[in-house]
Amino acid sequence: MEVLLMPADQRAALRHVLTHLLTPLLMCVGMGLAYLGAFAAPEPHHLPVAVVGSGPEAKVFAQTVKDEAGDALDVRTLPSRDAAIGQLRTRHIDGAYVPGEKAPELIVASAGSDTTVSVVQKIFTPVAAEQGEPLKVTDVAPTVSDDPTGQGLFFLLVAVSIGSYASVAVLGGAGAALRMRARALLVVGVSAVVGLLGAAFAGPVFHLAHTGLWGVWGMAWLYSAGILLIGVGLHTFLKRWTTLAVMVLFVMLNFTSSGGVFRPELQNGFFASLHAFWNGAGFVEGARSLLYFDHYGLGRYVWTLVAWLAVGAVVLMVAGIAERRRGRALAPAAPAASEKAAKKGTAEEEDVEEELEETVGV
Repeated sequence: MEVLLMPADQRAALRHVLTHLLTPLLMCVGMGLAYLGAFAAPEPHHLPVAVVGSGPEAKVFAQTVKDEAGDALDVRTLPSRDAAIGQLRTRHIDGAYVPGEKAPELIVASAGSDTTVSVVQKIFTPVAAEQGEPLKVTDVAPTVSDDPTGQGLFFLLVAVSIGSYASVAVLGGAGAALRMRARALLVVGVSAVVGLLGAAFAGPVFHLAHTGLWGVWGMAWLYSAGILLIGVGLHTFLKRWTTLAVMVLFVMLNFTSSGGVFRPELQNGFFASLHAFWNGAGFVEGARSLLYFDHYGLGRYVWTLVAWLAVGAVVLMVAGIAERRRGRALAPAAPAASEKAAKKGTAEEEDVEEELEETVGV
């Protein structure tokens, strides 16, 4: 009843506020579903491990481990310790157990994922205990001392992502008066700067990358440019809802499937499947390959980032065509609607300002 008694302008203002509250509330729902769905209950699914040995005894032992673990492990046998190390360095397995009468050994590559290594250790420590011996753990691909958990690359992804999707509101909203070609050039420049900031964090600031810094910058540039192209293109159609769209694409689905916290072998099928082609996974796994695994698989991850860049270019071109058609359709009525357009422009400026506040606040 009190709402009905409000003056018309107050009711309009209330509707405006309630409409804008939809975005943060939907973000809350989305973030809860994404982060808790991806991280709340990690457990292994077909985690690839190996038992080193070529005789019947090793095969029987491997089958016993597999039977006890069920679908949690994908157990294979390898003929030698060197073969196991090779499989670890090419990321085909996440751990290799070497039985021994006196000192059983677990070989891992922690640069691939510290959380995965922890799970592998928990699985094989009781196995070694049955032999009455402590488990010796050998790490053949450790992270740098400045990033002991290896999760620095995930937080680098977060920083580069925020710089990218926050810039979408500026280029798509405040830059809407510019021609699409000018916005595209700004995307190239802004993404290059975001990439340089990412490289600075990875190198001289936090020392996550002791080598390959230019490669990190290149991948950060590709990654950022893809986000900006998609975001600026979507802004033509979604306007103030673009913030929610880029949050879904490049935070909720992106961070959770990147492999920076848990790799796909520890996640449910939905997020594990996204890891195969999402851009955040391309950046994180590409950086791991560049820095720790002798560039193995690097080409695949770079092509993932290039594919997202290509999708962004297509979205931007479609947006440019739509804006040109819209401009031609409105051109004949422009003189008569000049005053109305001025008022609409003021309202749009307010919407842009609100969108920027929402984006930066997130």
